[in-house]
Amino acid sequence: MNQIIKTLEEQQLRELPSFEIGNTISVSFKIKEGEKERIQQFEGVVIAKHFGSKNLKASFTVRKVTQGYGVERIFPLHSPKIDMIKVVRKGKIRRAKLYYLRNLFGKAARIKEKLYSK
Repeated sequence: MNQIIKTLEEQQLRELPSFEIGNTISVSFKIKEGEKERIQQFEGVVIAKHFGSKNLKASFTVRKVTQGYGVERIFPLHSPKIDMIKVVRKGKIRRAKLYYLRNLFGKAARIKEKLYSK
């Protein structure tokens, strides 16, 4: 029985771009409104990842501030509703979870960009 479940989970795993905590990403996901289906963008900072990337139950939390209110959304990583994930900026952080951003606002809530030299 466990082998059957494992093979079904392996079939549903998707290839997604690698992103880390602290990165600013844009998630395109499908929303169903009545009979129609459309794609909506959600751009924000990844503040947490859960269970790694090899697990079907893996998820990540994205936070953005809209009109002064913080909005967080949890996305299942291998969901068929997610159309595309695009990394906008790479962040320079030293923590595994960025829950402290919930208490900050304005310039204090910014994350420095990770710069690479050639």
